[in-house]
Amino acid sequence: MTTLQPASVIDETTRLLTAHYVFPEIAEQVAELLKRRLAEGSYDVEDAAELAGLVTADLQSVNDDKHLRLKHHAEPVSPEQGAATMESIRRDFDTSLGGAPRLELLDGGVAVLELAPMLFPLEWAAEPLGAALTVTSRAEALIVDLRGNRGGDPDTVAFVCSYLLDERTHLNTMHWRSDGRTEQSWSLPYVLGARFGGIKPLYVLTSGSTFSAAEELAYDLQQLGRAVIVGETTRGGAHPCKGWTVHPHLEATIPTGRAVNPVSGTNWEGTGVRPDVPCPAHEALAQAHTLALDRLGG
Repeated sequence: MTTLQPASVIDETTRLLTAHYVFPEIAEQVAELLKRRLAEGSYDVEDAAELAGLVTADLQSVNDDKHLRLKHHAEPVSPEQGAATMESIRRDFDTSLGGAPRLELLDGGVAVLELAPMLFPLEWAAEPLGAALTVTSRAEALIVDLRGNRGGDPDTVAFVCSYLLDERTHLNTMHWRSDGRTEQSWSLPYVLGARFGGIKPLYVLTSGSTFSAAEELAYDLQQLGRAVIVGETTRGGAHPCKGWTVHPHLEATIPTGRAVNPVSGTNWEGTGVRPDVPCPAHEALAQAHTLALDRLGG
């Protein structure tokens, strides 16, 4: 078992923070806070999970960036950048039908497609998501359930949007700190199988747990006027991040860019995606189904 040395964890975390965090000024403030807390003895603990909780609270205390974390892993993880996260993600992919655990036809020809627990890397997810979305193309209306989705791959967001639109559309622009470049995200000109398309009624369910790339999917479709968002305001994390192992059981996840929507000129960071039809998350499916039936009946 590896002995926990909080000082070395904090030193490496602050180094990564100042080198990579999307907002350099905030990075300096947070780094000074961590160093001060270390000197005060606030991190004098022997349990890695406890240290992760303490440090995460301080990392998020300046600007409440929920992607900025010291994440604990119960099993030892590879020191390779991002390996800790990818090992966990692969396990979830293999046990969730590739991120599409539920596809159901409700009364009135309304389909429900649940995307959970996340939007997996596109090289894994294209086949199962493409198949599920193709099946929904025959429905009269579609409900996409993101209530249990914690985020994922922006490329997968664009992939899903491609089935829900009729033509290639600018979805988002990423601004990266590392080299100052911008990178646009567009829906695809072609898809595997058939599209649900951009005309039939579309509803997206959200909860207070919906996060990150799942928020982008809801936000992009909302800003385009393509979907009605039903449920709760989402968590509010718009910054893409990378992970670095700083201890065999600890991973520093640090946002390295920021998203700008071409319609709103901003994003959902800190505010979350606000639903068009607010209601408790557990009522959102029934509410959306009723809305769809009313729309189809009209």
